[in-house]
Amino acid sequence: MRLLAADCSRCAGLCCVAPAFAKSSDFAVNKPAGQPCRNLGDDFRCGIHEQLPQRGFPGCVVFDCFGAGQRITQETFGGRDWRSTPGIAGDMFAALPIVRQLHELMWYLTEALKLDEARRLHPELSAALEETDRLAAASADVLRALDVDAHRSRVNPLLRKASELARARFGRRRPDHSGAQLIGRRMRGADLRGASFRGALLIGADLRDADLRGADFTGADLRGTDLRGANLVGVLFLTASQRRAAVMDTDHT
Repeated sequence: MRLLAADCSRCAGLCCVAPAFAKSSDFAVNKPAGQPCRNLGDDFRCGIHEQLPQRGFPGCVVFDCFGAGQRITQETFGGRDWRSTPGIAGDMFAALPIVRQLHELMWYLTEALKLDEARRLHPELSAALEETDRLAAASADVLRALDVDAHRSRVNPLLRKASELARARFGRRRPDHSGAQLIGRRMRGADLRGASFRGALLIGADLRDADLRGADFTGADLRGTDLRGANLVGVLFLTASQRRAAVMDTDHT
């Protein structure tokens, strides 16, 4: 099974070079796209990895390439890197956001395949996973021309169906906060079983002690969301990067 999490030891530091950084609460400096971060070492590792939040780079902590970085480095470009082979830099950096999105979809599909309630969808989910993996295996030229949005629009309805089937056990009155603006919202102790927070903005929201069993967090922005004491049993599509972005109990990290 493919690793859908970052393995920085097998990557050429792509997330530290390819994207642009805008000086903000997430990044301490401005950095143009394609320019190495000042903290990137000669070994392609971050020189301040253990102090990123304290040094003004919390945005790096919550970023997850879902394993795209090592796939591009080791498979798409056969172990070459942009320093020793400068001619591949442009294609390598352009591949990162594309393969990352595909790997993120693969992560969601893999999670959906774990849902017993969505068993009738498993053949379709498996086929979508195989197709997404095939697209991610394409050459750099093909990746550049790939319409990721079109592929995502075909996969997302399937993921929504899987979510709905999994959350149906909580009844028809499940809270629907899909795409909602919930920045700073106080929902401490709320009954949010089976709720949908797909694409919701929950920045700084207070969800302490809330009952979030079976809630769907696909694409939700959880920066600074307080989840301490919340019941997260059976939550759907909550990524590792979302967990790092939120304020959580030690035993949930």
